[in-house]
Amino acid sequence: MDWRRELRNNVTTAEEVFQYLNIEVSEEDLQKYNEIIEKFPMSVSQYYLSLINPEDEDDVIRRMCVPSIKETDLSGSFDTSGEMDNTVMTGLQHKYRQTALVLSTNRCAMYCRHCFRKRLVGVNDDEITKEFDNIINYIKEHKEINNVLISGGDAFLNNNKNIEEYLKALCDIDHLDIIRFGTRTPVVLPSRIYDDMELLDILDKYRRKKTIYVVTHFNHSREITKESKRAVRCLIDRGIVIKNQTVLLKGINDNSDTLAEMTNMLTRIGVVPYYVFLCRPVKGVKNQFQVPLMKADRIINEARKKLNGQGKCFRYIMSTERGKIEVMGLLEGNKMLFRFHQAKYPEDENRIFVKDIKEDQCWITV
Repeated sequence: MDWRRELRNNVTTAEEVFQYLNIEVSEEDLQKYNEIIEKFPMSVSQYYLSLINPEDEDDVIRRMCVPSIKETDLSGSFDTSGEMDNTVMTGLQHKYRQTALVLSTNRCAMYCRHCFRKRLVGVNDDEITKEFDNIINYIKEHKEINNVLISGGDAFLNNNKNIEEYLKALCDIDHLDIIRFGTRTPVVLPSRIYDDMELLDILDKYRRKKTIYVVTHFNHSREITKESKRAVRCLIDRGIVIKNQTVLLKGINDNSDTLAEMTNMLTRIGVVPYYVFLCRPVKGVKNQFQVPLMKADRIINEARKKLNGQGKCFRYIMSTERGKIEVMGLLEGNKMLFRFHQAKYPEDENRIFVKDIKEDQCWITV
């Protein structure tokens, strides 16, 4: 099946998803799920649904793609990293001196239930770029920018013409070293890659001019299937570097064996571990998926012992309003050491600091 047709057949209603899983749900609960979906849309590919074990109510794949009643808990924030404050024009963020972030679409091949952009993904396009020429001109004028991340939504939900338009314009900018695409299609809709020779040819053409990275998002070893491996191999064969950003999620991968198994499998297929992120305190996400800092530190440390050298390269990070902060580890007396990995403000560059951490604390303010 063509990936576009597959995308059009995504499951988007509570009735559809529970029918697919052959699960009986009361009319009252069905109404609750539909109210959640109206606020935080659901869209799941038939492929990703096929990975669910319908007999397991706590199945990890199900929890990442099917809404939960817990999403009605709206404590937290919709913009935990201060993205609105870093927007220089609609669709373009410039938080870190060297990096331009383009929000190219509000669509995804699947709407992850732990998404940190729940405020816009599948909901509205108020923050999505409508000023292509102005964005390119801004990047040209700001010579301190040496890399561009095209994100969204999912960058590979743009059509091939738009993807090539970005690549053509960006490859002509001398001061750019790399171009990155943020996409989860290798994980949730791998046919978008291996069944689209035009996309692969476009990437192959422009990676000869600039180094192109695909930054993807595997969270569990069960997502590493023959289909996702095929998508990864197609990209690698075209000279594309693939890096992975995992989010540490309660009930999904908050176990050192689970995290280590996935990371080792990724390095085996040529995907480079990049970040392990602490789940952000996002409305509808916070109380469902966040892992306490102390527990997370123990998980990370135990997982590292089981990894090969390449697997140990990831950074354990939390993304805050002031920047990406690396969690360095627990000290004596419930004190934790942190370091700014990327900073919004010059005074924070490489700053190391210590915080007192409570056993159940999941986030810090700086």
